[in-house]
Amino acid sequence: MKNIILKSALAALTVFTFAQANPTISDAKEKSKQESSYMPVMVTDSFESVRERDIAEKPEVMRKHIKLLRERYDLSGKTDPKAKMSGGKALPVGPTAKLKNGATWESLAAMPSEEIKQKGAFPYLPLPHVKHNTGGMVVAPMQLKTHPELVRFDIDFDLPEAYLPEFPPPLYLISRPDLGDVSGGEEITINNYYEKMNGILTPFQLEGLRILVTPVAQQQFNVTSDRKTDIAQEAVSCFSCHSNGHTSGVFHLNPDNRPQETRFRIDTVSLRGVNVQSFLGSKRSLRSLEDFSEVEAKTAYFDGDPVIALKKGARRFTREEIAAMAAMQNMIAFPPAPKLNILGRLDADKATESELRGEKIFTMNCASCHPAPYYIDNLPHDLQVERFYKGRAEGMIKTFSLRGIKDSPPYLHDGRCLTLEDTVEFFNLILGINLTAQQKVDLTAFLRAL
Repeated sequence: MKNIILKSALAALTVFTFAQANPTISDAKEKSKQESSYMPVMVTDSFESVRERDIAEKPEVMRKHIKLLRERYDLSGKTDPKAKMSGGKALPVGPTAKLKNGATWESLAAMPSEEIKQKGAFPYLPLPHVKHNTGGMVVAPMQLKTHPELVRFDIDFDLPEAYLPEFPPPLYLISRPDLGDVSGGEEITINNYYEKMNGILTPFQLEGLRILVTPVAQQQFNVTSDRKTDIAQEAVSCFSCHSNGHTSGVFHLNPDNRPQETRFRIDTVSLRGVNVQSFLGSKRSLRSLEDFSEVEAKTAYFDGDPVIALKKGARRFTREEIAAMAAMQNMIAFPPAPKLNILGRLDADKATESELRGEKIFTMNCASCHPAPYYIDNLPHDLQVERFYKGRAEGMIKTFSLRGIKDSPPYLHDGRCLTLEDTVEFFNLILGINLTAQQKVDLTAFLRAL
């Protein structure tokens, strides 16, 4: 039976290229490859030869990708020294997207979607993975400073640190709001979780945290010969991506669809406030944190391929362990928002005039999907972004909470909007609401206050 399963999983996947990420270019050679739901199980090349080839190809892979990013974005890393994330990092300022052929944001917003599509003028195309045919978890340099075990030899992270969350981020608990940031400005790991959280969490929550910070095998970080790290090791914990229960900007590919070329780059989302969410996973409609915790180990960790997971040493959690992980995640709170009242709306005595104007704009145009107090409707929506560019339909994506959104750049499921200003411009086009320049400033100010 085992041989049958292995044989059924041997088909090679279609390679996703930069050309396919940008629908104005085609690559017939790559498209001619066989499409399959399965990854190759039996790797015949030696680890040394694969590593040598990957390292040799890396400069050209990175050159092409960075060239694509620079064509699309101004990556100068401009920040607002007066506007801070919850832990004190300056907020990035945009919009960063570059417009084509002398267009302005105003002229673009006045065009019908079909005209934008025909002119190839849409500034927020899907953001590709650095190396889409391989995919996998990619970690930012700021995190690699303390986690060299997460360095990949085949690719590097692509976005400047200015457009990423702070690392390590603060950790707030629903059960102890009086304590503020319980991390003390440190990353919670297997080496310090007990001394930091003993006496704050319950024993069951503490056990859940232990599991969340315990390194295990993952698709690119494991002991097999087709890993992407020099050392054979089990190196990835839940908190490697969801640092301190938030996010550090780690990206990979979504596990929800095949063939490989159709998969999306996906940014790690925050676990803050998951206790108020009843719809988890970008497309999978997971309905409980227990389901989410179990399925993530089989999907995000190993691309949704149980044969690969078995080969590479996936950890199989017991129901008690899964319940403990969920119990801990249920304690992770949104960051403080001192300008919001108990109903999640702006307190007029604390908010600026710009923020108050922005709240009115938000209520009129955005609140149907992002209602107060948590600014989430727990539903998936199809934005039909393909109206604006020549490419495949992106389909339904869950609504994400906007509480504490200033702490979570870049934005959208794939991070194509590097700043809140970019996000406002994106939805101004998608929703066709034709905001004025001042209204955009006011809406951004409101989002920063959430």
